[in-house]
Amino acid sequence: MSIEVNGKVLETDEEGYLADLNQWEPEVANVMAKLDDTELTDAHWEVINFLREYYDEYQIAPAVRVLTKAIGKKLGKDKGNSKYLYELFPYGPAKQACKYAGLPKPTGCV
Repeated sequence: MSIEVNGKVLETDEEGYLADLNQWEPEVANVMAKLDDTELTDAHWEVINFLREYYDEYQIAPAVRVLTKAIGKKLGKDKGNSKYLYELFPYGPAKQACKYAGLPKPTGCV
């Protein structure tokens, strides 16, 4: 599979995750979100940017429980809960947000 971003064709795996994480740019997230009929808001970007920083530090995409806890620590309890994250990313906060962030599928996600 592949997606087109700014005139470039980027390869993805069968679930839509970028094959080459180094090809990510913010427009990748916008293109992926459009494919899911989602409009990215500042709240989405807050989670996407958080995930990219987390990945840079730990070299792993967090599963949903770890993500929820880590966001709660950094951004506050009102954002560090499953209800809030599922409202933003209904296909699964860890899976969908990591995909938009250009990260690999989180370990433990089906």
